[in-house]
Amino acid sequence: MKKWVIVLSSASIVVVLGVAGYGAYLYQSVKTTAHHIYESRDAAIQPKQVSQERSSTKATTTAAAADASGDSGSTQTAQPFNLEQKKPFTVLVLGVDQRENDKGRSDTMIFLTVNPAKQSILMFNIPRDTRTEIIGHGTVDKINHAYAFGGVNMSVKTVEHFLDYPVNYYIKVNMEGFAHLIDSMGGVDVTNPFAFYYEGHQFDQGDLHLNGEEALLYSRMRYDDPRGDMGRNTRQRQILKQLITSSLKITNMVKIESLLDEVGNSIKTDITFDDMKTFLTDYRTDLKQIDQVEIGGQGERIKGIWYYQVSDQERSRIHNMIKEHLQ
Repeated sequence: MKKWVIVLSSASIVVVLGVAGYGAYLYQSVKTTAHHIYESRDAAIQPKQVSQERSSTKATTTAAAADASGDSGSTQTAQPFNLEQKKPFTVLVLGVDQRENDKGRSDTMIFLTVNPAKQSILMFNIPRDTRTEIIGHGTVDKINHAYAFGGVNMSVKTVEHFLDYPVNYYIKVNMEGFAHLIDSMGGVDVTNPFAFYYEGHQFDQGDLHLNGEEALLYSRMRYDDPRGDMGRNTRQRQILKQLITSSLKITNMVKIESLLDEVGNSIKTDITFDDMKTFLTDYRTDLKQIDQVEIGGQGERIKGIWYYQVSDQERSRIHNMIKEHLQ
């Protein structure tokens, strides 16, 4: 009898050790992948003001941004950032259409503010044709050109200047990798307001379930949309909102490992592994809703080039909306 007790006890120990070892393996695997996709930013570039009107409010808005982000200076990049205190934070998502032998352009720029105290995320696109000063390049151009001129760093500084608010984290996603991520999440469900045909695919009006390739095409079409780029932005936010909602429900380490492995070569971010853990353990359950807004403006052709012009009043409105959500 004692022999069987010893055998069963030994077997139990082996099983426990095996499970613990597998858990440790998964943890280390996720940690390794997180380190692989981590990419820090360079030192901040001091932003400039583009108008006297906004300069007059600089001191006030900068102080507010510093309070919300934990930054004690100007609208420079607010990093590193301590998530352990469950502070609200901002994220810039750059969807980059990479081309061979070309850095590409950030065809998608989505700004997120995350506030666990309000249990919500505020999300909006920055239209890619928005005319603004490109910080560090000395030109006024379309905001999505910042990435082509100076990569993530110039994109972040230009967005910080445009919104007059710091970016705590960035996530850069290769658009092809975005499709793989959607497939890994089991696809997305969208409500299409009107039927359209795009690059060999028919998208009927109404509720649709899309795989990664279909979702990418769905989010790219704009010329047949009555609202043009703004309509496309709405569809992009539709998809990102569902991805965020789905990811907040993930608690399984195996699933996390699978997702990170799938997008490991398509994503770069300055969110550390420790911050990812904190977000999953401390923030995830507090976020209940995602609100969306749009940046208003007018199209204008200047020297034959089409731009989206955003007034200083509209920029102030968006800035104040960010400030209010992060308080």
